[in-house]
Amino acid sequence: MDHPRFVSGEITTGFIEEEFPQGFTGAELPEAELRRIAAAAAAMHRVSEIRRARISGRMDHHERRVGTDWVVTLGAARFELSLTTDRDGAEVRFDGGEALRVESDWMPGRTLARLMVGEAPLVLKVDTLPMGFRLRGRGADLRARVMTPRQAELAALMLEKQPPDTSKLLLCPMPGVVTALHVAEGDEVQAGQALCTVEAMKMENLLRAERQGRVARIMAEAGDNLAVDAVIMEFD
Repeated sequence: MDHPRFVSGEITTGFIEEEFPQGFTGAELPEAELRRIAAAAAAMHRVSEIRRARISGRMDHHERRVGTDWVVTLGAARFELSLTTDRDGAEVRFDGGEALRVESDWMPGRTLARLMVGEAPLVLKVDTLPMGFRLRGRGADLRARVMTPRQAELAALMLEKQPPDTSKLLLCPMPGVVTALHVAEGDEVQAGQALCTVEAMKMENLLRAERQGRVARIMAEAGDNLAVDAVIMEFD
């Protein structure tokens, strides 16, 4: 809804295909909005850390201390900041001097966070991840990692595992049975063309080509039982 074409009303039924030809993976937010989300993530993470520090039954001489200096990453964006807290919220100061006030009643376990950040409201869908959160708001889908400076220093030395390229594969979207193949090896296919039918939970699901291409190999036959993400066919 924030997209300039949507706001202006200059849209057609081809809007999604024209603006997101590779699929929609989340809106890109301006720097100022990323800073607000980073401040919120740091404040929320500190609440979670304090809760963990108060868990009973800990070993003696293993007291957990919650620091004030943090590094927040949102995708490629990186923010170094420190927190000063009081009864009503936290003052988040970024490396460089900018400060944002964060106030919220969010508690760990809640999937919706309503915050005031920099005197403006911010609402985020929250899922917990190791060392942070998955945060969704205003069309953006962000993985927020909140680390101590030492953790961030070590994380920078880690090799990033790249996800496998599945762009040339047709994968089975759910456990099911292949009931029909509508193409053969060597066939040229067009975007939207039917490729095969998979029956799951007594429903037939017609799988179609996402783009133009040529069928290089077919790895399944009619009657095969397939698991999720099993490869049905490969394209050139």
